[in-house]
Amino acid sequence: MLKNKNIILGVCGSIAAYKSAFLVRLLVKAGANVKVILTSDGANFITPLTLATLSKNPVYTQYFEEETGVWSNHVELGLWADLLIIAPISANTLAKLATGICDNLLTAVYLSAKCPVYVAPAMDLDMWKHTTTQSNIDRLTSFGNTVIAPADGELASGLWGKGRMAEPEEIVSFLDNAIKKSSPLFGKKVLVTAGPTYEAIDPVRFIGNHSSGKMGFALADELARLGADVTLIAGPTTQKATQNLKRIDVVSAQQMYDACLSVFPETDITVMCAAVADYRPKQVATQKIKKQQSDLVLELEKTTDILASLGSAKKAHQILVGFALETNDEENYAKSKLEKKNLDLVVLNSLNDKGAGFRSDTNKITIFNKALERSVFEMKAKADVAKDICSAILKIAK
Repeated sequence: MLKNKNIILGVCGSIAAYKSAFLVRLLVKAGANVKVILTSDGANFITPLTLATLSKNPVYTQYFEEETGVWSNHVELGLWADLLIIAPISANTLAKLATGICDNLLTAVYLSAKCPVYVAPAMDLDMWKHTTTQSNIDRLTSFGNTVIAPADGELASGLWGKGRMAEPEEIVSFLDNAIKKSSPLFGKKVLVTAGPTYEAIDPVRFIGNHSSGKMGFALADELARLGADVTLIAGPTTQKATQNLKRIDVVSAQQMYDACLSVFPETDITVMCAAVADYRPKQVATQKIKKQQSDLVLELEKTTDILASLGSAKKAHQILVGFALETNDEENYAKSKLEKKNLDLVVLNSLNDKGAGFRSDTNKITIFNKALERSVFEMKAKADVAKDICSAILKIAK
């Protein structure tokens, strides 16, 4: 959930500042864009060079950097951030945030930020237990900020008790879970199908189509980014998901049907993006067919209509989204599919639109809902198309 998130990490004066190096590394490894604001006291414990090297961004220490002549715009930094985490936060900075004191770049960015704010305190036992500190914690949380509580353990003073900053791994896990829980599809189980199916003729040859799976994978990634628990059923494809999800690989239409039936009953949202074969050879040769005759006649039979099967089994709380890739009379075919297969949304794209359809990195779609209301979108990258489709899903998700 931290992938591509813009994160500002504030580092205050505490022996626990050494942990911020590990925290930066973990955040970057998770795919986040990290900028560090280091207070003057924090710089006594860890160098800007260390944090800049690990974050791959300049470290901000004051409003005006004398060496570079660059002014650090606290408003822009606050607006840039998707979340602000101060770890470690000292008792001194806690008090400043609780009372609105704005005497350095970090406190100015805090007051400018529109994003969620998390703080991970680090201080000695008696400082943490002090009534003033606890009162400041209460004030901070009353403002909507989140405190990642310190742990028990041996402290720098030699005392034993609460005051150790949470470990970097715990902080990253906390942030990841917090983002997921605040996501619009948190707790929703989602099924996505993607790619083609291959229907065997013999051990060597098959009937297939040109689907690359790009659109389905983009949808699976976007739905996972929105907090859903995604199961992706993929036909033969080289595509890879970028988000954490469960993947089931299949080859044939029958295998995809079986996989869908096993997952569908527990899902809240199903997006059927795969290009499933409508026909398969009635007989599959056990050995490679030799080129001995001038003609080869293949008898085909229909595959099971997966979308119609799921539509007939769909419960009231379930959302079912289908795709219609057409070459003529596109809108009528799409609306007919929506009604006949009991869909909540149908996504239409046409092979007549250059740059849309199979293998392309772009797509141009029209979405119809149950009321046959039409939403038309311009040509876009498939990742952006996935966002448009998910926005349409969010409008009808309960």
